[in-house]
Amino acid sequence: NGRRINAIITGYDPTNETEMRSLCKTWTEGSPAAFSVLDGLGAWTGDNQLCITQEGHTPFIGQWTTVTNWTNEGSPYLWWTGPDQAAVLQAVVNWGLGAHLVGGDIKVGVIAGNRVSDQTALNDYLLPDLRNAGVTPVVKTIDANPDDTSTTDTQAPLVIQQLRSAGVTSVIPLISFNVFYPVLQAETAQQYFPRLLLSDYESSILSSLGLLPIPYAKALDGQEGVTTETLGGIDDARPESQGGYDPGVRSCWTTWHQAYPQVPPGNMNDDIEEQGPIVGWCQVIKLFAAAAKAAGPDLNRRSFVTAMSKITNFPGTNVPVLSYGPHKRYGPTQYQVVKLHINTPPSSQCKTTVGRPPPATCWVSVQPWEPLPTG
Repeated sequence: NGRRINAIITGYDPTNETEMRSLCKTWTEGSPAAFSVLDGLGAWTGDNQLCITQEGHTPFIGQWTTVTNWTNEGSPYLWWTGPDQAAVLQAVVNWGLGAHLVGGDIKVGVIAGNRVSDQTALNDYLLPDLRNAGVTPVVKTIDANPDDTSTTDTQAPLVIQQLRSAGVTSVIPLISFNVFYPVLQAETAQQYFPRLLLSDYESSILSSLGLLPIPYAKALDGQEGVTTETLGGIDDARPESQGGYDPGVRSCWTTWHQAYPQVPPGNMNDDIEEQGPIVGWCQVIKLFAAAAKAAGPDLNRRSFVTAMSKITNFPGTNVPVLSYGPHKRYGPTQYQVVKLHINTPPSSQCKTTVGRPPPATCWVSVQPWEPLPTG
Protein backbone atom coordinates (compact mmCIF):
# COMPACT_ATOMS: atom_id res chain seq x y z
CA ASN A 1 0.00 0.00 0.00
CA GLY A 2 2.82 2.40 -0.77
CA ARG A 3 4.54 2.17 2.62
CA ARG A 4 8.18 1.40 3.19
CA ILE A 5 9.22 -0.58 6.24
CA ASN A 6 12.12 0.96 8.15
CA ALA A 7 13.60 -2.18 9.70
CA ILE A 8 15.96 -1.52 12.61
CA ILE A 9 18.12 -4.54 13.49
CA THR A 10 19.31 -4.41 17.08
CA GLY A 11 21.84 -6.62 18.80
CA TYR A 12 21.45 -7.37 22.52
CA ASP A 13 22.50 -9.77 25.27
CA PRO A 14 19.55 -12.06 26.11
CA THR A 15 21.06 -12.84 29.52
CA ASN A 16 21.05 -9.15 30.51
CA GLU A 17 17.56 -8.32 31.81
CA THR A 18 18.45 -4.69 32.50
CA GLU A 19 19.62 -4.12 28.92
CA MET A 20 16.53 -5.81 27.49
CA ARG A 21 14.16 -3.67 29.55
CA SER A 22 16.06 -0.54 28.54
CA LEU A 23 15.69 -1.50 24.87
CA CYS A 24 11.99 -2.19 25.41
CA LYS A 25 11.46 1.30 26.79
CA THR A 26 13.43 2.82 23.91
CA TRP A 27 11.31 0.94 21.37
CA THR A 28 7.93 1.63 22.99
CA GLU A 29 8.48 5.14 24.34
CA GLY A 30 11.02 6.54 21.89
CA SER A 31 10.39 9.39 19.50
CA PRO A 32 9.31 7.95 17.22
CA ALA A 33 8.33 4.67 18.87
CA ALA A 34 8.65 1.40 17.00
CA PHE A 35 5.49 0.18 15.29
CA SER A 36 6.20 -3.44 16.26
CA VAL A 37 8.97 -5.77 17.45
CA LEU A 38 9.86 -9.13 15.86
CA ASP A 39 11.94 -11.99 17.27
CA GLY A 40 12.58 -14.94 14.96
CA LEU A 41 15.05 -16.66 17.26
CA GLY A 42 13.17 -16.92 20.57
CA ALA A 43 15.70 -14.98 22.65
CA TRP A 44 13.31 -12.17 23.68
CA THR A 45 11.75 -13.91 26.65
CA GLY A 46 9.73 -13.69 29.86
CA ASP A 47 8.65 -10.35 31.28
CA ASN A 48 10.42 -8.59 28.42
CA GLN A 49 7.57 -9.67 26.13
CA LEU A 50 5.04 -8.11 28.52
CA CYS A 51 7.15 -4.95 28.71
CA ILE A 52 6.60 -4.46 24.98
CA THR A 53 2.97 -5.58 24.83
CA GLN A 54 1.27 -5.04 28.19
CA GLU A 55 3.21 -1.91 29.17
CA GLY A 56 4.12 -0.53 25.78
CA HIS A 57 0.96 -1.45 23.82
CA THR A 58 3.22 -2.41 20.91
CA PRO A 59 2.66 -5.49 18.70
CA PHE A 60 5.22 -8.23 19.25
CA ILE A 61 5.65 -11.47 17.27
CA GLY A 62 8.16 -13.92 18.72
CA GLN A 63 9.21 -17.54 19.00
CA TRP A 64 9.56 -17.86 22.81
CA THR A 65 6.38 -18.97 24.54
CA THR A 66 4.98 -19.90 27.90
CA VAL A 67 1.42 -20.57 29.08
CA THR A 68 -1.88 -19.00 28.08
CA ASN A 69 -2.13 -16.30 30.75
CA TRP A 70 0.99 -14.68 29.25
CA THR A 71 -0.76 -13.90 25.96
CA ASN A 72 -3.87 -12.90 27.94
CA GLU A 73 -1.78 -10.33 29.83
CA GLY A 74 -0.16 -9.12 26.60
CA SER A 75 -3.43 -9.12 24.62
CA PRO A 76 -4.05 -8.07 21.94
CA TYR A 77 -0.44 -7.23 21.11
CA LEU A 78 1.40 -10.47 21.96
CA TRP A 79 1.59 -13.14 19.23
CA TRP A 80 3.67 -16.32 19.21
CA THR A 81 5.05 -18.38 16.34
CA GLY A 82 5.67 -21.20 18.84
CA PRO A 83 3.04 -23.25 20.70
CA ASP A 84 1.13 -22.26 23.81
CA GLN A 85 2.81 -24.26 26.57
CA ALA A 86 -0.53 -24.99 28.26
CA ALA A 87 -1.47 -27.10 25.25
CA VAL A 88 2.02 -28.61 25.11
CA LEU A 89 2.01 -29.64 28.78
CA GLN A 90 -1.43 -31.18 28.51
CA ALA A 91 -0.25 -33.08 25.42
CA VAL A 92 2.81 -34.31 27.37
CA VAL A 93 0.62 -35.70 30.15
CA ASN A 94 -1.82 -37.33 27.73
CA TRP A 95 1.00 -38.87 25.71
CA GLY A 96 2.79 -39.99 28.90
CA LEU A 97 -0.33 -41.82 30.03
CA GLY A 98 -0.70 -43.59 26.69
CA ALA A 99 3.01 -44.47 26.56
CA HIS A 100 2.95 -45.80 30.15
CA LEU A 101 5.50 -43.22 31.26
CA VAL A 102 2.99 -41.56 33.60
CA GLY A 103 0.32 -43.07 35.86
CA GLY A 104 -0.16 -46.26 37.82
CA ASP A 105 2.84 -47.19 39.94
CA ILE A 106 5.25 -45.05 37.89
CA LYS A 107 7.04 -42.45 40.01
CA VAL A 108 7.02 -39.11 38.19
CA GLY A 109 9.29 -36.16 38.92
CA VAL A 110 9.12 -32.54 37.78
CA ILE A 111 12.11 -30.19 37.69
CA ALA A 112 10.82 -26.61 37.50
CA GLY A 113 12.71 -23.35 37.22
CA ASN A 114 12.05 -20.62 39.77
CA ARG A 115 11.09 -18.02 37.14
CA VAL A 116 7.55 -16.69 37.21
CA SER A 117 6.79 -18.32 33.85
CA ASP A 118 8.04 -21.73 35.04
CA GLN A 119 6.13 -21.59 38.31
CA THR A 120 2.95 -20.51 36.54
CA ALA A 121 3.34 -23.37 34.07
CA LEU A 122 3.87 -25.76 36.98
CA ASN A 123 1.14 -24.66 39.37
CA ASP A 124 -1.59 -23.44 37.03
CA TYR A 125 -1.23 -26.01 34.24
CA LEU A 126 1.03 -29.06 34.67
CA LEU A 127 0.09 -29.98 38.26
CA PRO A 128 -3.67 -29.74 37.55
CA ASP A 129 -3.19 -31.88 34.41
CA LEU A 130 -1.30 -34.47 36.46
CA ARG A 131 -3.91 -34.40 39.25
CA ASN A 132 -6.62 -35.04 36.67
CA ALA A 133 -4.59 -38.09 35.62
CA GLY A 134 -4.34 -39.28 39.23
CA VAL A 135 -0.62 -38.49 39.46
CA THR A 136 1.14 -36.81 42.38
CA PRO A 137 4.68 -35.99 41.22
CA VAL A 138 7.86 -35.31 43.14
CA VAL A 139 8.50 -31.60 42.40
CA LYS A 140 11.90 -29.96 42.67
CA THR A 141 12.53 -26.27 42.03
CA ILE A 142 15.87 -24.98 40.77
CA ASP A 143 17.32 -21.52 40.21
CA ALA A 144 16.83 -20.63 36.53
CA ASN A 145 18.17 -17.09 36.49
CA PRO A 146 20.98 -16.89 33.87
CA ASP A 147 22.86 -14.59 36.26
CA ASP A 148 22.91 -17.32 38.95
CA THR A 149 25.00 -19.91 37.14
CA SER A 150 26.98 -20.96 40.20
CA THR A 151 23.80 -21.46 42.24
CA THR A 152 22.18 -23.51 39.46
CA ASP A 153 25.31 -25.65 39.10
CA THR A 154 25.30 -26.29 42.85
CA GLN A 155 21.60 -27.15 43.04
CA ALA A 156 21.47 -29.49 40.01
CA PRO A 157 23.36 -32.45 41.58
CA LEU A 158 21.21 -32.23 44.73
CA VAL A 159 17.99 -32.19 42.69
CA ILE A 160 19.08 -35.27 40.74
CA GLN A 161 20.14 -37.05 43.91
CA GLN A 162 16.74 -36.36 45.49
CA LEU A 163 14.82 -37.63 42.45
CA ARG A 164 16.96 -40.74 42.36
CA SER A 165 16.43 -41.39 46.09
CA ALA A 166 12.68 -40.97 45.62
CA GLY A 167 12.65 -43.73 42.98
CA VAL A 168 11.59 -41.40 40.16
CA THR A 169 11.71 -43.08 36.75
CA SER A 170 10.02 -40.39 34.57
CA VAL A 171 10.95 -36.70 34.67
CA ILE A 172 9.15 -33.74 33.11
CA PRO A 173 11.56 -30.79 32.71
CA LEU A 174 10.16 -27.25 33.04
CA ILE A 175 13.54 -25.61 32.70
CA SER A 176 15.47 -23.41 30.30
CA PHE A 177 18.68 -24.50 28.58
CA ASN A 178 20.94 -22.85 31.16
CA VAL A 179 19.39 -25.27 33.71
CA PHE A 180 18.95 -28.28 31.43
CA TYR A 181 22.68 -28.52 30.74
CA PRO A 182 23.81 -28.82 34.41
CA VAL A 183 20.89 -31.21 35.10
CA LEU A 184 22.12 -33.55 32.36
CA GLN A 185 25.65 -33.15 33.68
CA ALA A 186 24.45 -34.23 37.15
CA GLU A 187 22.57 -37.22 35.69
CA THR A 188 25.71 -38.34 33.89
CA ALA A 189 27.92 -37.91 36.94
CA GLN A 190 25.49 -39.96 39.07
CA GLN A 191 24.77 -42.51 36.31
CA TYR A 192 21.03 -41.94 36.78
CA PHE A 193 19.08 -41.78 33.52
CA PRO A 194 15.31 -41.49 33.96
CA ARG A 195 12.91 -41.28 31.04
CA LEU A 196 12.60 -37.63 30.09
CA LEU A 197 9.21 -36.45 28.84
CA LEU A 198 10.59 -33.84 26.45
CA SER A 199 8.52 -31.22 24.65
CA ASP A 200 8.54 -27.75 23.14
CA TYR A 201 8.66 -26.29 26.64
CA GLU A 202 11.82 -24.18 26.44
CA SER A 203 12.64 -26.25 23.33
CA SER A 204 13.88 -29.20 25.39
CA ILE A 205 13.68 -31.50 22.35
CA LEU A 206 15.76 -29.19 20.15
CA SER A 207 18.19 -28.57 23.00
CA SER A 208 18.58 -32.33 23.45
CA LEU A 209 19.22 -32.81 19.74
CA GLY A 210 22.03 -30.28 19.98
CA LEU A 211 23.65 -32.14 22.89
CA LEU A 212 23.93 -35.43 21.00
CA PRO A 213 26.06 -37.45 20.51
CA ILE A 214 28.50 -35.62 22.80
CA PRO A 215 28.49 -35.20 25.73
CA TYR A 216 25.19 -36.70 26.92
CA ALA A 217 24.54 -39.80 24.81
CA LYS A 218 23.45 -41.97 27.74
CA ALA A 219 21.13 -39.30 29.10
CA LEU A 220 19.48 -38.42 25.78
CA ASP A 221 19.77 -41.12 23.11
CA GLY A 222 16.36 -42.73 22.60
CA GLN A 223 14.48 -40.17 24.69
CA GLU A 224 11.08 -39.14 23.34
CA GLY A 225 8.84 -36.12 23.43
CA VAL A 226 5.92 -34.21 21.96
CA THR A 227 6.63 -31.38 19.53
CA THR A 228 4.86 -29.12 17.07
CA GLU A 229 8.06 -28.74 15.06
CA THR A 230 8.83 -30.53 11.81
CA LEU A 231 11.94 -28.48 10.95
CA GLY A 232 10.43 -27.91 7.53
CA GLY A 233 12.13 -30.69 5.56
CA ILE A 234 15.79 -31.23 4.82
CA ASP A 235 16.59 -30.15 1.25
CA ASP A 236 15.32 -28.47 -1.89
CA ALA A 237 16.16 -31.32 -4.29
CA ARG A 238 13.02 -33.41 -3.83
CA PRO A 239 9.31 -32.92 -3.20
CA GLU A 240 7.88 -32.42 0.27
CA SER A 241 6.36 -35.92 0.29
CA GLN A 242 9.87 -37.38 0.02
CA GLY A 243 11.41 -35.27 2.77
CA GLY A 244 12.03 -32.05 0.83
CA TYR A 245 11.18 -28.57 2.00
CA ASP A 246 7.60 -27.80 2.92
CA PRO A 247 6.03 -24.71 1.26
CA GLY A 248 7.07 -22.21 3.95
CA VAL A 249 10.71 -23.26 3.98
CA ARG A 250 10.85 -23.52 0.18
CA SER A 251 9.60 -19.93 -0.07
CA CYS A 252 12.26 -18.80 2.39
CA TRP A 253 14.96 -20.78 0.57
CA THR A 254 13.96 -19.07 -2.71
CA THR A 255 14.36 -15.64 -1.07
CA TRP A 256 17.67 -16.71 0.49
CA HIS A 257 18.96 -18.15 -2.79
CA GLN A 258 18.15 -14.91 -4.64
CA ALA A 259 20.38 -13.06 -2.21
CA TYR A 260 23.04 -15.78 -2.20
CA PRO A 261 22.96 -17.58 -5.57
CA GLN A 262 26.26 -19.25 -4.72
CA VAL A 263 27.23 -21.08 -1.54
CA PRO A 264 28.19 -18.34 0.96
CA PRO A 265 31.93 -18.12 1.69
CA GLY A 266 32.90 -20.49 4.48
CA ASN A 267 29.72 -22.59 4.16
CA MET A 268 29.53 -26.16 2.92
CA ASN A 269 26.19 -25.66 1.12
CA ASP A 270 23.28 -23.27 0.75
CA ASP A 271 20.65 -25.40 2.52
CA ILE A 272 18.70 -22.83 4.48
CA GLU A 273 18.30 -25.02 7.56
CA GLU A 274 22.09 -25.01 7.93
CA GLN A 275 22.41 -21.22 7.90
CA GLY A 276 21.61 -20.65 11.57
CA PRO A 277 18.22 -19.16 12.56
CA ILE A 278 17.41 -17.80 9.09
CA VAL A 279 14.23 -19.86 8.65
CA GLY A 280 12.92 -18.55 11.97
CA TRP A 281 13.58 -14.96 11.00
CA CYS A 282 12.15 -15.51 7.53
CA GLN A 283 8.97 -16.94 9.06
CA VAL A 284 8.38 -14.04 11.45
CA ILE A 285 9.15 -11.41 8.79
CA LYS A 286 6.78 -12.98 6.25
CA LEU A 287 4.10 -13.32 8.94
CA PHE A 288 4.47 -9.65 9.86
CA ALA A 289 4.25 -8.68 6.20
CA ALA A 290 1.09 -10.77 5.73
CA ALA A 291 -0.64 -9.03 8.65
CA ALA A 292 0.56 -5.57 7.61
CA LYS A 293 -0.81 -6.08 4.09
CA ALA A 294 -4.06 -7.55 5.37
CA ALA A 295 -4.56 -4.51 7.61
CA GLY A 296 -5.21 -2.46 4.45
CA PRO A 297 -4.34 1.16 3.72
CA ASP A 298 -5.22 2.32 7.27
CA LEU A 299 -2.34 0.53 9.00
CA ASN A 300 -2.14 1.15 12.72
CA ARG A 301 -1.51 -1.05 15.73
CA ARG A 302 -5.19 -1.87 16.16
CA SER A 303 -5.77 -2.77 12.50
CA PHE A 304 -2.54 -4.79 12.55
CA VAL A 305 -3.50 -7.00 15.53
CA THR A 306 -6.99 -7.41 14.08
CA ALA A 307 -5.41 -8.66 10.86
CA MET A 308 -3.17 -11.02 12.86
CA SER A 309 -6.25 -12.55 14.47
CA LYS A 310 -7.60 -13.48 11.03
CA ILE A 311 -4.50 -15.25 9.67
CA THR A 312 -5.05 -18.98 9.23
CA ASN A 313 -3.23 -21.76 7.39
CA PHE A 314 -0.11 -19.61 7.02
CA PRO A 315 2.84 -21.69 5.70
CA GLY A 316 5.34 -21.81 8.56
CA THR A 317 8.93 -23.02 8.61
CA ASN A 318 9.80 -24.71 11.90
CA VAL A 319 6.17 -25.78 12.03
CA PRO A 320 4.15 -26.58 8.89
CA VAL A 321 1.12 -24.35 9.50
CA LEU A 322 0.38 -21.28 11.64
CA SER A 323 -3.23 -20.37 12.43
CA TYR A 324 -4.44 -17.60 14.70
CA GLY A 325 -7.77 -16.27 15.94
CA PRO A 326 -9.32 -13.58 18.19
CA HIS A 327 -8.57 -15.75 21.23
CA LYS A 328 -5.75 -17.91 19.80
CA ARG A 329 -2.52 -16.02 19.78
CA TYR A 330 -0.11 -18.91 19.15
CA GLY A 331 0.37 -20.40 15.71
CA PRO A 332 1.09 -24.18 15.70
CA THR A 333 -1.81 -26.63 15.60
CA GLN A 334 -0.22 -30.01 14.79
CA TYR A 335 1.77 -32.27 17.13
CA GLN A 336 3.94 -35.34 16.76
CA VAL A 337 5.84 -37.71 19.03
CA VAL A 338 9.54 -37.97 18.15
CA LYS A 339 12.49 -40.03 19.37
CA LEU A 340 16.10 -38.80 19.53
CA HIS A 341 18.49 -41.02 17.58
CA ILE A 342 22.29 -41.17 17.34
CA ASN A 343 23.02 -42.07 13.73
CA THR A 344 26.15 -44.16 14.35
CA PRO A 345 26.46 -46.30 12.39
CA PRO A 346 24.27 -44.55 9.79
CA SER A 347 20.80 -46.02 9.47
CA SER A 348 17.71 -45.37 7.41
CA GLN A 349 16.01 -43.78 10.41
CA CYS A 350 17.73 -40.44 9.76
CA LYS A 351 16.73 -38.80 6.50
CA THR A 352 19.78 -37.78 4.49
CA THR A 353 20.13 -34.67 2.36
CA VAL A 354 20.69 -35.64 -1.27
CA GLY A 355 24.42 -35.80 -2.02
CA ARG A 356 25.42 -35.01 1.58
CA PRO A 357 26.98 -37.20 4.30
CA PRO A 358 24.47 -38.72 6.74
CA PRO A 359 23.69 -36.62 9.83
CA ALA A 360 25.26 -37.55 13.17
CA THR A 361 21.93 -37.28 14.98
CA CYS A 362 18.26 -36.81 14.17
CA TRP A 363 14.84 -37.27 15.60
CA VAL A 364 12.57 -40.01 14.30
CA SER A 365 8.83 -39.36 13.95
CA VAL A 366 7.00 -41.94 16.03
CA GLN A 367 3.37 -40.89 15.58
CA PRO A 368 1.10 -37.87 15.12
CA TRP A 369 -0.41 -36.72 18.39
CA GLU A 370 -3.76 -35.07 18.95
CA PRO A 371 -3.83 -33.24 22.31
CA LEU A 372 -7.10 -32.70 24.16
CA PRO A 373 -8.52 -29.14 23.96
CA THR A 374 -7.17 -26.88 26.69
CA GLY A 375 -9.42 -25.13 29.16
